[in-house]
Amino acid sequence: MARGCIIKKCSICGRKAQSSCTHKEARYAIIYPVGSKRRWETVGPNRHEAERRLAQVLSELNGGTYFSPNPILFSEFGQKWLRDYAALKTKPSTYETYRLLIEKRFNPLFGHLPMTQITTRMIEGFLAASVQERGLAPKSANNSLILLSTILKCAKRWEYLKQNPAEGIKRLPIPPREMDFLTPDEIRLLLQHSDEPYRSLFLTAILTGMRQGELLGLQWGDIDFVQNRIQVKRSLWWRARDDVKDPKEPTWIFVTPKSHYSRRSIALSPKLKETLELHKINGSVSPHDLVFCNRSGGPLEPRYVVKHQFFPALTRAGLRQIRFHDLRHTFATLMIHQGENVKFVQNQMGHASVVTTLNVYGHLMPETHKEAGAKLDKQIFGLVSANVAQTRRAQTGQNGANEGKLELAITHDDTNG
Repeated sequence: MARGCIIKKCSICGRKAQSSCTHKEARYAIIYPVGSKRRWETVGPNRHEAERRLAQVLSELNGGTYFSPNPILFSEFGQKWLRDYAALKTKPSTYETYRLLIEKRFNPLFGHLPMTQITTRMIEGFLAASVQERGLAPKSANNSLILLSTILKCAKRWEYLKQNPAEGIKRLPIPPREMDFLTPDEIRLLLQHSDEPYRSLFLTAILTGMRQGELLGLQWGDIDFVQNRIQVKRSLWWRARDDVKDPKEPTWIFVTPKSHYSRRSIALSPKLKETLELHKINGSVSPHDLVFCNRSGGPLEPRYVVKHQFFPALTRAGLRQIRFHDLRHTFATLMIHQGENVKFVQNQMGHASVVTTLNVYGHLMPETHKEAGAKLDKQIFGLVSANVAQTRRAQTGQNGANEGKLELAITHDDTNG
């Protein structure tokens, strides 16, 4: 039967510290035999955790279920995961987001730990601290949890972990966020107080529902002025300034749209067609064929558009501060209010499923069910069912009246059911 022991290690007192050692650097480690070798495994500052871990290992060794994962620190595995997984399967913009999350959020807490020492309790504590201490929104904290779980799941598949400690952790509840949009009067006010080329940009956002990156990556070749269609084929992505260390590195690139369904064809309204034709004549010429560009023809920076153009235009117009993304909601609201089919709205928005459209905008749909009960009555009993009952009461006297009351009662009960 396999046997093991627990020792206390301290970088100050030495490899084997006395039980009286109180340095915060002290850690408990377990030693157990694996074949002809003795394996060391550092557990942490809590002796009870070390005892539980040793009991678990010895039970697995004696039962023949012991699994020895490849030793690696989380920070090392994070780099390996980025290189061998994320770089091959994600867009550059998504890769950069993952890299920043690993370096800025995960590594400060988990980076120095071996993968096998990351526990469910640690991850739950990280999730809680993200909201309570760092002030992240629940949705952002959940996104971090999803990525961390994905990394650990991959570590299990690559035999660096026996179990995924993030598996089973519930995501934080996300409070519903009320969607905002502009009314037709507010749209006109915004356009009146906007300067070109941003007036044309805002109108395009409102009349197409395109995302900001899709608008800034729009090229003239994507617009068919004959068929009155706009093809969404790409998105413009800007790298964070702190990540551009080499002046020769590009600060922006074209990337594929958000998803397969985001590649879509959008109807071009007559007013927007007229606006874009004038904009093409009067606007700056871009070597990248961009529809919306700066004076030198380069792409517009999203933060500049929002901070220095969109928000000031809202202020000048006397309107509340909404997000640029709310112009996309404005488009969907306008489509729904004019009675467009929800499937058509889904296609124009580029949603993966009509369920997404209904979940986001279903509360704006007209309530056509109010007359459903009356329509059922009409199908079954016809419009004169109540008049027929009244005639019978008059013809049959008291007995007929009782029968008529019974018939009306049955009709009423059926309608309520």
